[in-house]
This record gives sequence, structure tokens and C-alpha cells, in this order.
Amino acid sequence: MALRPSLPPTARTAAVVFALAAGLTAASIVIDASDGPGGPGGSGGGQDAARALHPAAARYEQLSGDGLARQIDAMQTHLRAEPKDAESWAGLGSAYVEQARTSGDPTRYPQADKAFARSLSLEPRDNDVALAGRASLAAARHDFRGALRDADKALKVNSYSQGALAVRVDALVELGRYKDAYTAAEKADSLRPGIPVFTRLAYVHELRGDPAGARRVLLRAQDSATSPSDIAYVSTALGQLAWNQGEYEAARRAYGTALRAVPDYLPALEGRGRTSVADGRQKAGIRDLEAVVRRYPLPAELAALGEAYEARGDRSKARGQYSVVDTWIALARANGVATDLDSALVAADHGDVKEALKAARAEWDRRHTVHTTDALAWALHRNGKDEEALKYAKDAAEPGYRNAAFLYHRGAIEKSLGDAGPARRHLKAALDLNPGFSPTGARAAKAALKDLGATR
Repeated sequence: MALRPSLPPTARTAAVVFALAAGLTAASIVIDASDGPGGPGGSGGGQDAARALHPAAARYEQLSGDGLARQIDAMQTHLRAEPKDAESWAGLGSAYVEQARTSGDPTRYPQADKAFARSLSLEPRDNDVALAGRASLAAARHDFRGALRDADKALKVNSYSQGALAVRVDALVELGRYKDAYTAAEKADSLRPGIPVFTRLAYVHELRGDPAGARRVLLRAQDSATSPSDIAYVSTALGQLAWNQGEYEAARRAYGTALRAVPDYLPALEGRGRTSVADGRQKAGIRDLEAVVRRYPLPAELAALGEAYEARGDRSKARGQYSVVDTWIALARANGVATDLDSALVAADHGDVKEALKAARAEWDRRHTVHTTDALAWALHRNGKDEEALKYAKDAAEPGYRNAAFLYHRGAIEKSLGDAGPARRHLKAALDLNPGFSPTGARAAKAALKDLGATR
């Protein structure tokens, strides 16, 4: 690949982390390949297993790995013949960002950065495509202030840039500016309605405590989806919205629609696996989650599989998955790769609680979403800092977002502080909203209620 620049040491070490985690995961699954029937349980762990399909983490332009690689090869061939094509350099940068997202491999980010820089050097004035692409790269790297800055620059050039409008909403959400995000999403919907904007508007509705409004917007998106990739993306968003509300049959139908459109679509496969585990179909759920982990061996997915094993009573296999998470975090830290929100949540429940708090604080410094706020609250609780934890747990609920994991975390913190009434109320609310939000979390919530003299 002649146009791929050499990687800096940090990018190469990130690739080593990913490759080693993949190897460890594959070995773990091979060793644990004899799956038997399991008992009832749930899915997702101390992490927010039912988190919404956040557009910043799952953009709408979904291509298979082979299809994306072919697209990159074609653009590289074109650019060898036409090296001054600024728009194609921007397109190549965006393809690299998408490849990093779909593969979990961060080594594509430096390549994307260079492609956008080349595009802007060729066309520095009116290059909204490169600016919007660079905004998406900044968001992927969790530089949300940079993402907002570049999105605003792109919109000064082209106020109808759908990519810039979408990333602007993402950045405002991640910075915790929910009112501004809602205004931006409404404006984007008036200027450039379409699937990228619909999904972001739906997410903002959900964050504001309006899942019905979110579903209405996603159904608009579904009506406009024609390509297999768009159908898969929107259907998965509908599935995850239903999952958040504990509506497992609706979630399963939506994931099924996504997988009929794109049979190997990992977000839908993961969602179907979590749903199956949540309503007692462990064998099917584990099969799906193992398929996800083989291709995407990152902490949240590893923990989901570990908890699925735990749900059927196989603690040995569960510990194997959690040990891979520990190894991933240790390798990432040793090689200068920042651990993230999922790492903090997984470590809080299944690993080093001090590392969990360190990762949660680092994420809090970068972004103030409800998910980051909840993760910090939980990490503080796991480190015995309950008074400080309760403040963040309350802040996580402020926009109106209702999430079973958040409710469980708040109830557990209140129980530790001796606030029995609020603890009972929030623990019960977690199980009422989504009784299978997490095998370990749901079990702990039930035990805590029993200890408080209450039942569901």
C-alpha cells in the first residue's frame, strides 16, 4: 500500500495491544468451545450493557471489512494517478476513520490524519469535506472540543454539510451540553434530514428521557433506509432502544431485521447475543457473543461474554474472559494507549478497582456524558468513596435518561451510605425497567433488595 504512511511508535504499539488481545481471546474461546445449556441469566455486567447506539461510536456508513478495504485500495490507486485530488484525499481519510472504528484498530487514525492534512494542503479554503472528516477523526479520538471546532469550521464553508452537522451533535453530547445538542439536532433535521441526522436526534431524545420520541424518529429513519447497510444500522438502533426499555422481543425482531440485511453486522449480533442471554437463551447468546469477540476483542465485549458464561454458572470460563480484559488494559497502559470508559466499568466490576477509577477520571477530563458520569460514580463507589460517588450518580440522571445500570449503581451507592428508602426505590426501578440488564448486576440488585427487606 504505497500511500499508507509509516506508523509512529504509539500507533505500532497500539496495534500490538490489539493483536495480543485478539490472540488471547481466540485462545480463550477455543479452550472454552464446549458450550452446554445454561440456566437463566442476563447480560452486560457492571458496564452499561444497554447503552444506546451512540452515533459517534457507530456511524451510519457501514461497510463490511472486505468492502471497506476494497474501497481504500481503489482510492489509493486513484490517488497515485491523481495525487492533487483534494476531495479524494479527504475521502481516503474518512475511510481510514471508518476502518479503525469497524476493526477496533487505532493504527488507522494517524493515516487518516495525514490524509486530511494532505487534502487541506491542496485545498485550504473551501474544503468542508476534509474539515468534516477531521472532525469525525477528532471525535473518534475522544477530542470532542477539537471535533466541535472542526465541525464549526466546516459549517462556515458549507452550512448544509451533513457530516459536520452530525459530528457537531456528537461533540455537544459528549461534552455534556445536552440542551445545545438538542438544538443542534433539530437544526440539522431542518437542514439535512436523513439517516445520520435522524439517529442523532433519536439519541438526544432518549438522553432527555423520551424513548417514545426516539422511537418515532428512528421509524422515520427506517422508512428512508434503502441500502442493506442503512437498514442494518437503523434496525440495530431500534433494537438497542427496545433493549434499554427491557422489551426483549421487540429488540430481537429489530436485530433480526438488521442481520437479514447484513448477516455479519457486529452491533446487531452483539445485541442479539445480549438479548438471548437476558431472557435465558444462554447457548444462543453465547454463540453470538463468541462470534463478536473473535472479531472485536475489546473490554466491553469480553466482559459481556464473561458474564454470559457466569450466567450459566461457569465461573472458570468467565474468569478466563475477565483475565483477557485485565491483560488488554495492562498492555494498553504499558504501550501508552489510553484505557477508556468501557475499561473503567469492566475493571470496576471484574478487575483492578484503582485502575478503574484512574480510567474513569481520565474519561471525565475528556467528556461529561451521562455514561462518563455514571462510570465515575461506580468507580468511586468501588473504591469506597460513596459520598462523592452519590453526587455523580445523581448527576447522571439529571437530563432525564433512564437506564437500568445507572439505577442499579445509584441504588447500590445509596445502600452503602445507609439511605435505605432511596436505595430500595432505585434498585427496584432498575429491575423493573430492564430485569436482564446484567447477569451480575441484576443478581446483585436482587440480593441488595433482599438485604433491605424488599422484593421486586
